[in-house]
Amino acid sequence: MCSQSAKVFITIIALLIMDIAHADVIYKCVKGEKVVFSQTICPKEFSQRKIEFDLGITTETDSDKRNKKIDPINLLLTENALPINTQMRRIKAEIYRLDQENSYFEILRTSELQKVRRQKFWQKKDTSDPEYLAEVAKINLYFDEMITGNQKIMTLLDTRNTQIKIKQQDDKEAQ
Repeated sequence: MCSQSAKVFITIIALLIMDIAHADVIYKCVKGEKVVFSQTICPKEFSQRKIEFDLGITTETDSDKRNKKIDPINLLLTENALPINTQMRRIKAEIYRLDQENSYFEILRTSELQKVRRQKFWQKKDTSDPEYLAEVAKINLYFDEMITGNQKIMTLLDTRNTQIKIKQQDDKEAQ
């Protein structure tokens, strides 16, 4: 029974990670006779070819130029090229999205804790059982870290939004 909840928990984590990882792009790293396939860019000593899969079509391109991943949150926090209203609208949308994601994490946490409680019940374990308490603590720690990370980003975005408002007021006063 315990391994069943562990499998479900690992499956949920894997699904979350798969959502983050983009499996439609694979890098073929070549160094002499050695060929390695990776989902991340190749080390500098390897030549790199990018293999993309889209709508059933596979394309391979030479991509020795390293792609720098652009973090959209970082752009919102630093970018000044967009009009102020657009920046503020995107920041509010991202804060809303992160808040919704936190709500989703709470739903997932509740579901996982409920599964552990059911297992405890059917295995006739006490609420003070160390295995049960460890599983509950593990689930809570995982989701607390995810929610805390989102809250930190939301605080940064809110601070950026305030900075933009102050700048907007200063610009109006200067005119």
